[in-house]
Amino acid sequence: MVEIKIARQDDIESLMSIRLEMLKVVNSLPENYEYSDEIINESRDYFLNGDQMTVLACDGDAVVGCASMSFIRIMPTFDHPTGKRAHLMNVYTKNEYRRQGIAQKMVELLIEKTCEKGATEISLDATSLGRPLYEKLGFTDSTECMVLTNF
Repeated sequence: MVEIKIARQDDIESLMSIRLEMLKVVNSLPENYEYSDEIINESRDYFLNGDQMTVLACDGDAVVGCASMSFIRIMPTFDHPTGKRAHLMNVYTKNEYRRQGIAQKMVELLIEKTCEKGATEISLDATSLGRPLYEKLGFTDSTECMVLTNF
Protein backbone atom coordinates (compact mmCIF):
# COMPACT_ATOMS: atom_id res chain seq x y z
CA MET A 1 0.00 0.00 0.00
CA VAL A 2 1.37 3.40 -1.00
CA GLU A 3 1.44 6.02 1.76
CA ILE A 4 1.17 9.74 0.97
CA LYS A 5 2.98 11.92 3.51
CA ILE A 6 4.15 15.48 3.90
CA ALA A 7 7.92 15.55 3.61
CA ARG A 8 10.04 16.78 6.50
CA GLN A 9 13.59 18.09 6.54
CA ASP A 10 14.93 14.65 7.43
CA ASP A 11 13.46 13.39 4.12
CA ILE A 12 15.94 15.57 2.19
CA GLU A 13 17.81 12.70 0.52
CA SER A 14 14.54 11.15 -0.69
CA LEU A 15 13.33 14.57 -1.88
CA MET A 16 16.52 15.14 -3.85
CA SER A 17 16.55 11.66 -5.35
CA ILE A 18 12.95 11.73 -6.61
CA ARG A 19 13.27 15.32 -7.89
CA LEU A 20 16.41 14.57 -9.89
CA GLU A 21 14.76 11.42 -11.29
CA MET A 22 11.67 13.44 -12.23
CA LEU A 23 13.78 16.05 -14.02
CA LYS A 24 15.47 13.34 -16.09
CA VAL A 25 12.16 11.74 -17.06
CA VAL A 26 10.24 14.90 -17.97
CA ASN A 27 13.19 16.37 -19.87
CA SER A 28 14.08 13.08 -21.62
CA LEU A 29 17.60 13.16 -20.23
CA PRO A 30 19.86 10.08 -20.34
CA GLU A 31 20.12 7.97 -17.19
CA ASN A 32 23.78 9.00 -16.73
CA TYR A 33 23.06 12.76 -17.03
CA GLU A 34 25.18 14.83 -14.64
CA TYR A 35 23.40 17.76 -12.96
CA SER A 36 25.21 21.02 -12.34
CA ASP A 37 26.22 21.85 -8.78
CA GLU A 38 23.93 24.87 -9.05
CA ILE A 39 20.80 22.76 -9.73
CA ILE A 40 21.68 20.33 -6.94
CA ASN A 41 22.60 22.97 -4.37
CA GLU A 42 19.67 25.28 -5.14
CA SER A 43 17.19 22.38 -5.11
CA ARG A 44 18.50 21.19 -1.75
CA ASP A 45 18.36 24.73 -0.34
CA TYR A 46 14.82 25.20 -1.64
CA PHE A 47 13.58 21.99 0.02
CA LEU A 48 15.26 22.96 3.29
CA ASN A 49 14.58 26.72 3.34
CA GLY A 50 12.04 27.63 0.67
CA ASP A 51 8.41 28.55 1.28
CA GLN A 52 7.11 25.23 0.01
CA MET A 53 5.43 21.99 0.94
CA THR A 54 6.22 18.68 -0.71
CA VAL A 55 4.45 15.37 -0.41
CA LEU A 56 6.02 12.01 -1.02
CA ALA A 57 4.37 8.78 -2.11
CA CYS A 58 6.13 5.86 -0.44
CA ASP A 59 5.82 2.14 -1.00
CA GLY A 60 7.56 0.88 2.10
CA ASP A 61 10.97 2.54 2.11
CA ALA A 62 10.85 3.31 -1.63
CA VAL A 63 9.80 6.79 -2.74
CA VAL A 64 7.58 6.35 -5.81
CA GLY A 65 6.20 9.86 -6.30
CA CYS A 66 6.30 13.47 -5.27
CA ALA A 67 4.46 16.75 -5.68
CA SER A 68 5.33 20.25 -4.45
CA MET A 69 3.47 23.45 -3.72
CA SER A 70 5.42 26.70 -3.77
CA PHE A 71 3.90 29.56 -1.82
CA ILE A 72 4.04 33.10 -3.16
CA ARG A 73 2.95 36.32 -1.48
CA ILE A 74 1.95 39.22 -3.68
CA MET A 75 0.41 42.58 -2.97
CA PRO A 76 -3.24 41.99 -1.95
CA THR A 77 -5.90 42.57 -4.60
CA PHE A 78 -9.69 42.39 -4.57
CA ASP A 79 -9.53 38.88 -6.05
CA HIS A 80 -6.77 37.83 -3.64
CA PRO A 81 -7.21 39.88 -0.46
CA THR A 82 -4.59 37.91 1.47
CA GLY A 83 -2.04 38.14 -1.32
CA LYS A 84 -1.32 34.46 -0.70
CA ARG A 85 -0.99 32.35 -3.83
CA ALA A 86 0.52 28.97 -4.57
CA HIS A 87 2.05 27.20 -7.55
CA LEU A 88 1.80 23.42 -7.94
CA MET A 89 4.95 21.84 -9.36
CA ASN A 90 6.81 18.62 -9.94
CA VAL A 91 3.89 16.20 -9.73
CA TYR A 92 5.57 12.92 -10.58
CA THR A 93 4.87 9.22 -10.13
CA LYS A 94 7.24 6.47 -11.20
CA ASN A 95 6.03 4.76 -14.34
CA GLU A 96 5.18 1.43 -12.71
CA TYR A 97 2.96 3.21 -10.12
CA ARG A 98 0.96 5.34 -12.56
CA ARG A 99 -2.81 5.04 -13.10
CA GLN A 100 -3.39 4.06 -9.46
CA GLY A 101 -4.63 7.45 -8.20
CA ILE A 102 -1.35 8.31 -6.46
CA ALA A 103 -0.85 11.67 -8.20
CA GLN A 104 -4.44 12.63 -7.46
CA LYS A 105 -4.02 11.82 -3.76
CA MET A 106 -0.78 13.83 -3.59
CA VAL A 107 -2.37 16.86 -5.27
CA GLU A 108 -5.53 16.64 -3.16
CA LEU A 109 -3.44 16.66 0.04
CA LEU A 110 -1.47 19.67 -1.18
CA ILE A 111 -4.68 21.52 -2.12
CA GLU A 112 -6.13 20.83 1.34
CA LYS A 113 -3.00 22.08 3.12
CA THR A 114 -2.74 25.09 0.80
CA CYS A 115 -6.32 26.05 1.61
CA GLU A 116 -5.51 25.79 5.33
CA LYS A 117 -2.63 28.25 4.76
CA GLY A 118 -5.12 30.80 3.38
CA ALA A 119 -4.03 30.84 -0.27
CA THR A 120 -6.66 32.18 -2.65
CA GLU A 121 -5.24 30.80 -5.90
CA ILE A 122 -3.24 27.79 -7.07
CA SER A 123 -1.57 27.94 -10.46
CA LEU A 124 0.34 25.28 -12.34
CA ASP A 125 2.03 24.54 -15.65
CA ALA A 126 0.39 21.39 -17.01
CA THR A 127 1.91 18.83 -19.29
CA SER A 128 -0.40 17.07 -21.73
CA LEU A 129 -0.07 13.94 -19.56
CA GLY A 130 -1.13 15.78 -16.40
CA ARG A 131 -3.87 17.97 -17.85
CA PRO A 132 -6.75 15.43 -17.43
CA LEU A 133 -5.95 15.05 -13.71
CA TYR A 134 -5.89 18.80 -13.11
CA GLU A 135 -9.14 19.31 -15.03
CA LYS A 136 -10.74 16.53 -12.97
CA LEU A 137 -9.68 18.40 -9.81
CA GLY A 138 -11.26 21.66 -11.06
CA PHE A 139 -8.31 23.51 -12.57
CA THR A 140 -9.19 25.62 -15.62
CA ASP A 141 -7.17 27.40 -18.28
CA SER A 142 -6.37 31.03 -17.56
CA THR A 143 -5.87 33.87 -20.00
CA GLU A 144 -4.73 36.31 -17.28
CA CYS A 145 -1.04 35.57 -17.29
CA MET A 146 1.73 36.79 -19.57
CA VAL A 147 5.35 35.75 -19.07
CA LEU A 148 8.68 37.43 -19.85
CA THR A 149 11.66 35.09 -20.07
CA ASN A 150 15.25 35.34 -21.25
CA PHE A 151 15.64 38.95 -20.15
